[in-house]
Amino acid sequence: GAAVQSSAPDLLPSPACGRGAGGEGERMPKPAFARLLCANQTNAEQRLWYRLRDRRFMGLKFKRQHPVGPFIADFVCIEAMLVIEADGGQHGDARDGARDAWFRQQGFHVLRFWNSEVLGETEAVLEEVRQFVLERTDPPRWP
Repeated sequence: GAAVQSSAPDLLPSPACGRGAGGEGERMPKPAFARLLCANQTNAEQRLWYRLRDRRFMGLKFKRQHPVGPFIADFVCIEAMLVIEADGGQHGDARDGARDAWFRQQGFHVLRFWNSEVLGETEAVLEEVRQFVLERTDPPRWP
């Protein structure tokens, strides 16, 4: 298939790096960085957010690009203790493993999907999230 590219400009390096032009070693304040991420979502994040926002998905309250501890989660549902990450080609390394471990230590479960999965198999991705929520809640409260 065709490669999917975000139309958002590359304004900052990876948040794990923390170095920007003219700001050697300085990090952008987390709320400002989260706002920047919201404004520059990938196509996959936009598609997922459309389905998760406004309690459209199982009546759950999701937040996007939300600070959780030292990290910014792509999507988080506090009620279900669930973090959803939409990953592009820059992910899948040891930093992601460390993030996931930290989230698990806090009681969160992390579901990771490649951007290509979100874009090409949106319903299957949402079904996996739905199955997780139904298995995690006792008794199930959602349809």
